[in-house]
Amino acid sequence: MPTSVSLSNGRLDAQTVESYWQDGYAFPITVFDTDEAAQFRTELETLEADWRTADLPLPLNMYKRVNAHVVIPLAAHIALDPRILDVVEGILGPDLLLWSAEFFIKEPKTKQIVGMHQDLTYWGMGETPDQVTAWVALSPATVESGCMDFVAGSHKNPILPHNDTFSDTNLLSRGQEVAVDVAEDDKTHIELQPGQMSLHHGLTIHGSGPNTSDDRRIGLAIRYLNPNAQQKVADRDYAILARGEDRKSNFIHIPAPAEPFTPDALDLHARIRADQSKALAEGASEQLHLYSASAPRA
Repeated sequence: MPTSVSLSNGRLDAQTVESYWQDGYAFPITVFDTDEAAQFRTELETLEADWRTADLPLPLNMYKRVNAHVVIPLAAHIALDPRILDVVEGILGPDLLLWSAEFFIKEPKTKQIVGMHQDLTYWGMGETPDQVTAWVALSPATVESGCMDFVAGSHKNPILPHNDTFSDTNLLSRGQEVAVDVAEDDKTHIELQPGQMSLHHGLTIHGSGPNTSDDRRIGLAIRYLNPNAQQKVADRDYAILARGEDRKSNFIHIPAPAEPFTPDALDLHARIRADQSKALAEGASEQLHLYSASAPRA
């Protein structure tokens, strides 16, 4: 495992910030100790056990994967933790919006992957630099368990053509993969221990392999914006004001949930999902269950 990035009073130093803008990513950054990360995992798995058979409008996995911060207090709690925001501020500045948080979980001994792709391809925000993804590990993310792979410097490209594979083993909404060959030698394995996180730019080409380990690989992907970011495809978009001020008002401000799956939060989640689908499902040749008006119960 690589040595954790040094923080100064909990914040990135100038060298790490420069490295981020040069490479398109930074890792590993320790934000929680192992005991706290383990507690977060316990809370998540308790929620899974308590709500798996509940009569929710959509399957529980849908809420974990799409805007979990709207209906699951744990996701919002982690995403709004000052220790993470202190680090993210070094990339985006003092004014921060929380746009989305989603749990990416690979069960042990499974074939699910994430195809090599650029996040901004389907966000409807163009090639804005005013975003960053923090990926927080709640279980070991290793090559064996299917950690992310980043391609250094690939964020300097524009949005590249992507192919929609609609593969059942690809965790992305349309199985999207960048339409260029990525050599294995060009990949950096982003190995993280529980409580560590990585940062990556929305144009950085990245993906991950299957989990061949005996443990779940659990991560929370948190998407932060500077208020300068704009939704250019969907008519409306939403965010939680995480820190500072929003002088642009490009996003409708929403509250963090106090309890899991309240009626108001479920209604808000449905409204956001419907509005965002105009951007996130744009150009898809097949229905995207993650963003369609209805979803299968299985």
